[in-house]
Amino acid sequence: MSQPLPDVGPPVPDGDPADPSTTESEAVDGPAPAEDSAADADADADADADPSLPQFRLAYVPGASPGKWAAVWRERLPDVRLVLVQLEAAAVVPALAAGEADAAIGRLPVDKEVFSAIPLYEEISVVCFSRDHLLAALDEEEAVSTDDIAEDPVWVPADDVLFATHPVPGVVPVDPDGNPLDPVPTTADAVATVAANVGVAVLPMSLARLHRRKDVTYRPLVDGPTAPVGLVWPTDGTTDLVEELIGIVRGRTVNSSRGRGRPDARQAEDGAAAGGSAGKSAKAGVKKPVKGGTGGAAGRSAGGRGGAKAGGRGGVQRGGGGVQRGKGARPVPKGKKKGKGR
Repeated sequence: MSQPLPDVGPPVPDGDPADPSTTESEAVDGPAPAEDSAADADADADADADPSLPQFRLAYVPGASPGKWAAVWRERLPDVRLVLVQLEAAAVVPALAAGEADAAIGRLPVDKEVFSAIPLYEEISVVCFSRDHLLAALDEEEAVSTDDIAEDPVWVPADDVLFATHPVPGVVPVDPDGNPLDPVPTTADAVATVAANVGVAVLPMSLARLHRRKDVTYRPLVDGPTAPVGLVWPTDGTTDLVEELIGIVRGRTVNSSRGRGRPDARQAEDGAAAGGSAGKSAKAGVKKPVKGGTGGAAGRSAGGRGGAKAGGRGGVQRGGGGVQRGKGARPVPKGKKKGKGR
């Protein structure tokens, strides 16, 4: 069940709504786990990458699948090595603040005074339980509510990402003497605990998939909290490469991208790297057309010759009785002399 998105900080640079090009199921459940982990895919890409290239470090939390965005990055920006770094959800903000990552696919909300964020999708929560639990008799597509687990011990791991601002359903796990037990350390520990049929765990669906076991199953929790996921980066670290990543996660084409990976930007960079001498040479080979002229140099030459022959200023004409120089010279008729006539 979807809830309003939290306040995730200052608007992104272009103010466009997020358009991550996810499927409808991804927008609610989160991306389905890939056959190969993002870390393995990144290791394969790094094996072929030039270590001398500049790098961009993208952190991501367990359950997130940045592989499709990483593939687009490597296609558009082959000259910048993308390094994927998996971090626990609680470690993302410290890593960004310390400059150990340039951006992250992380859990929301974040501190809006320090970070900017683009919401990507919201994960629904699911109830994980043993296959011997009564709820396992439900159809796989059938959902449960918090009332259905009101009497079950609910194991909340120390790395929980759902209940910081929401009440935990069910009851607190206790020891045989009735004393509350400490939270289990990790999500994987919570899943292993419920496998013994001693309670349930409520997790984002991506984490239930990530830690799936043959002896544990899950069902959607219709009235449980959601887990927003977004692209997060330090507001004062909004670089051209961050802009490029924003365009990628929003599904912009390479032609509409505002980053340095678009074709015209790449061509401009290549031209600048090649040096400015070629540009200067090209400019030197361009001549301005003569004002009012249509024939270029040939036209000017022909016009000059024509003007001379037509008897323009300084021109020479030969008449029947002699030669005259000057403006508008005309032949002198036979039998008359130059000067006043009678």
